Amino acid sequence: MRVDFCLPAKNEALILKDNLGKLLAYCQQADFNFSWRIVGVINGSSDSSAAIFKELKERFPDQVDYAVIQESGRGHALKRYWGSSPADILAYMDADLAVSLADIPGLIQPLIDNTSDLTIGSRLSAGAAVERSWYRDIISYSYNFLSRLLLDHHFLDLQCGFKAIRRPAFQSIHPFLQDDYWFFDTELIILAARLGYRVQEVPVDWHENRYRRRATTVKLLRDSLSFLNNLWHFRRRLARLKECFESAGDRPSESRHRLK
Repeated sequence: MRVDFCLPAKNEALILKDNLGKLLAYCQQADFNFSWRIVGVINGSSDSSAAIFKELKERFPDQVDYAVIQESGRGHALKRYWGSSPADILAYMDADLAVSLADIPGLIQPLIDNTSDLTIGSRLSAGAAVERSWYRDIISYSYNFLSRLLLDHHFLDLQCGFKAIRRPAFQSIHPFLQDDYWFFDTELIILAARLGYRVQEVPVDWHENRYRRRATTVKLLRDSLSFLNNLWHFRRRLARLKECFESAGDRPSESRHRLK
């Protein structure tokens, strides 16, 4: 059983070398019951992010790899890499390592035990520990409230950058994923649930760790409008998706061409 730990990176050179070293050291010392590889998914970068991964790959060729994707967008990068990865389990975490590395076993083990098909880190589940700004709290709670209202789901946290999925599940969901940016996470979770896959939320220890140059500068009103737009269009697409599955006997491969 092999796990690919992916780090999507766009111009993250200021933090990437130290954080990549921390992740590598943790994995090397951990007593995992699976094989693993750390993969940098460099997307739309103009800094030395790829060079940092290249240097580490030369030192640890069996444990570190990277892929350079010219287009930007975390969702696009993950879809491209996960779509070709031979790993049994596909995981990703944000490059700032906001989630404690000690939470990795809790993310992966349910997939190995075959008690879940998709595991998602949750900052709002019982047992989670969170330290972040009031502004990001407002953004997170607002989004989760709106998403539950419009998409009729029970999940507590759709956007935490800490997720893992079994490869067969991703292959089935992949044709229906359309967003190339942050909404990718919402699509992945909701589609997995609608397709009957087992989705498990795992509480995480999450600490805001954004360096000054990359500190959040988005505005509450603009974000709220973006949330509503994405959620509303996805809600309408889900209605078409349901009709396609019903008419095709719940066989995604027969329905996907009618969802564009």
